[in-house]
Amino acid sequence: MILLPAIDLKDGECVRLVRGDYATARRVAEDAVETARLFRNAGAEWLHAVDLDGAKAGKPVNAALLFRIRKETGLQLEVGGGIRDGKTVAFYLEQGISRVILGTAAVDHPEFVADAVGRYGDRIAVGIDARNGMAARRGWTETSAADYLGMAKKMEKIGVKYIVFTDISRDGTLSGPNLSMLKRLRDAVSCRIIASGGVRDLNDIERLAALGLHGAICGKSLYAGTLDLEKAIALCRKTEGRETR
Repeated sequence: MILLPAIDLKDGECVRLVRGDYATARRVAEDAVETARLFRNAGAEWLHAVDLDGAKAGKPVNAALLFRIRKETGLQLEVGGGIRDGKTVAFYLEQGISRVILGTAAVDHPEFVADAVGRYGDRIAVGIDARNGMAARRGWTETSAADYLGMAKKMEKIGVKYIVFTDISRDGTLSGPNLSMLKRLRDAVSCRIIASGGVRDLNDIERLAALGLHGAICGKSLYAGTLDLEKAIALCRKTEGRETR
């Protein structure tokens, strides 16, 4: 299983939210580039980065900072937030971002996702962020009528290889990931599943690895000091070859 430390950007700063509520935004690090460099020094190869301003604006806002992180750390970046048209997808991928995450666009315009997958293959991921089992949109500020499993199956049919799944009720709470929802998702589709939301400690990493997921995202646990990144990465490397989804 791959571990992806997370950086969420708002007003050019590293912040964390609780359950996706922008009103709870709190700065957790002084410098995004230096924070990413520390993650790399601990052994990380990937970074999960979200442009929170972009998610609300519907277009990139912190892209220049994301490109600096990529250039100065050498990390592979998985980027989400405000990516809602082909021009923005190309903008990120042509600047060296490894994978982009489509969230609102996947809810509203699945045909756009199909086109992006046709052009860029597995450099396209879909973010399914669930509130009470239904997919959220527009930076988690709205809830759609799309059931998370139904949406996942639709994305699988159009060729999506990666799904980043978040149970919004767990995000930023350190209360543990929603293993039951993740297990249902794993069993429902053949896509590679990256779990996000609620990770607190090594026990949570072990539980996620036991599900045979492709990856796990950790954010608040790193900033709060409840998870040691170097130890977590070492644990994940021991699970290589056990991935089922």
